[in-house]
Amino acid sequence: MTSSPLSPHSDQPAEASHQARTADGSHPTPPVDASNPAHPAHLVHTAAALRDLPRSTGVRAVVMTMGALHEGHATLIRAARRRAGPEGQVVVTVFVNPLQFGAGEDLDRYPRTLDADIELAAAAGADVVFAPSVDEVYPGGEPQIRIAAGPMGTLLEGASRPGHFDGVLTVVAKLLHLTAPDLALYGQKDAQQLAVITRMAADLDFPVEIVGVPTVREDDGLALSSRNRYLSGPERCTALALSAALFAARDRLAAEEALRARAASVGHHPAPDRAAALAALGEDRAAADAHAVAYAAAGALHGPAVARAAARAVLDDAARLDPPLTLDYLALVDPSDFTEVPDAYEGEAILAVAAKVGSTRLIDNIRLAFGAGRPEATAAHQGGATTDAANTGDTGDTGEAADTATSAAAAPSPSAPSPSAPSVPSTPPATPPTTPQGPLGAPR
Repeated sequence: MTSSPLSPHSDQPAEASHQARTADGSHPTPPVDASNPAHPAHLVHTAAALRDLPRSTGVRAVVMTMGALHEGHATLIRAARRRAGPEGQVVVTVFVNPLQFGAGEDLDRYPRTLDADIELAAAAGADVVFAPSVDEVYPGGEPQIRIAAGPMGTLLEGASRPGHFDGVLTVVAKLLHLTAPDLALYGQKDAQQLAVITRMAADLDFPVEIVGVPTVREDDGLALSSRNRYLSGPERCTALALSAALFAARDRLAAEEALRARAASVGHHPAPDRAAALAALGEDRAAADAHAVAYAAAGALHGPAVARAAARAVLDDAARLDPPLTLDYLALVDPSDFTEVPDAYEGEAILAVAAKVGSTRLIDNIRLAFGAGRPEATAAHQGGATTDAANTGDTGDTGEAADTATSAAAAPSPSAPSPSAPSVPSTPPATPPTTPQGPLGAPR
């Protein structure tokens, strides 16, 4: 679930970073948090051995992964270490969950790198690595009783991969029982996974705090995923359209909101007066801006429609590249239930995208805020069941919740990045998204 621990198609990190990967493709030695010097992590393979380990009197935090750990997972573990504190205990689970792989998905191909995973986990601050076998987690074979994800589990990723979230929730529930944590940290990279886990914990009264950690991105903007290793050079270039589309939506939305603010500040004066007012505000091209402001003042701007259009333009261009990007879905959804939001929506929403480049399927998402905002509409704020590590000082990176950067607002009408050279916008997110993937992190 970290790094999309549970999703075989989640974007789990396979390498610390595209540019930092070593020549032989192996993981570079992860950086050590100076405040938490690396120490040997206990490796246990059974629930009995885990129970026999001395448990500190402090907080126990768990990070669930499917292995193939990378910097995204390391970010989750470091966040867990900070939340647990020096007196607490951090447990990292490494388990490739067969229940969340559908027919034709790469269960056998999924990378198993336990030795490297233990090294990375210890360097990031883990005390214990729990790496059970399939027989340990599912004695007697696949469980006859499973947890159903409900309506939310049939949308987006659930529609593309029927039954996937049932498998995710079943293994998460089992691992929560086996590790008995006070905190469980999951990456926002797998936003839908985080949402269904949060809902399960709340609906079934699990005595655990679910913490979302911002997405971790490589230098070029591509969200970290273990599946990134499968991309060829040309495929990777095309894949950058996913993050470029999300950033284009964010920047266009910021610009439209800035334009609306200008319209409100100038008021409903005749055109010449409006131009004079804009000039007084220091605008270099008052006449052009007066026209734009008049257009903005003429009617309500529909933020969701603007965001969708900006993202789709980038993805449509990427579909014409060689190799092309094949879109699975682009959706702007309410974080509380993952249903599409209407054009008049106000509040927080998640813009999510899934696409294939070659044979590799990738996902990504970004959080956007429309209008006055309705924090009460999001799962992350319902009853305090979920907290955001980025907002509690658990990570030094700014999360995607702050991605509604105002940097693009300075330009009246920014144009969406061209997928022919997809890259992170010249003005990166005010808060670089850094979402470690879900704990059961599976690459998407």
